[in-house]
Amino acid sequence: MKTFKVLSALLCYPTQDLVRAVPELEAVLDSEGMLPGPGREALHRLCADIAGSDIYDLQERYCLLFDRSRTLALHLFEHVHGESRDRGQAMVDLKAMYEQAGLTIAANELPDYVPLLLEYLSTQTDQAARDVLGQASHIFAALAARLSQRGSLYAGVFEVLVTLAQEAPQRAVVEELLRSSDTDPMDLAALDAAWEDEEIRFGPAAQGQGACGHESLIARLRHARRAVDAAPSSI
Repeated sequence: MKTFKVLSALLCYPTQDLVRAVPELEAVLDSEGMLPGPGREALHRLCADIAGSDIYDLQERYCLLFDRSRTLALHLFEHVHGESRDRGQAMVDLKAMYEQAGLTIAANELPDYVPLLLEYLSTQTDQAARDVLGQASHIFAALAARLSQRGSLYAGVFEVLVTLAQEAPQRAVVEELLRSSDTDPMDLAALDAAWEDEEIRFGPAAQGQGACGHESLIARLRHARRAVDAAPSSI
């Protein structure tokens, strides 16, 4: 499913290669036809913005969004906090799952990086990919909401991921994520304080309702992996 490769590319740091590839990316989205009309239109607007903007402006906007704001981090486990030892094991499990699919992770990237997850999903069956997306749909919904508040076209990518997910995000869990204060990316003191905050974990009630703590996410990813192991790849 090359659509997931396109979504992965759109969430990566913008380069001249990405700008030049925009027509090809749009052609893939059109040919596979996975996306509903509104989602496809949202991605068209993002692609048009990437193709028509100055590369340095694109890069600056990207860094201010994703590199300077913890609440917009493109690493899943930044949004689902737990004990550091557990988080480390979750990273190891994700890395092993990717390697089983033949993906090699660059030394400077973490396994929970969203573009990397989407690259992995492009190697899986449609059902397995949608199931995995469902386990993190509330994180994607929160990211979409925050990006929309900032007027960012990147919101469209996360709105599409929510639409494609097998399991809809739970409103209570999304609201819990959105309670975290969204700091000004130009306020360096506030940014330092945000990154030094104590770890936040969802309470037992939220976990009981299916909130996707990293233990739950990894358990379900393992389940999806076992299901896919016995199925032929769709690519």
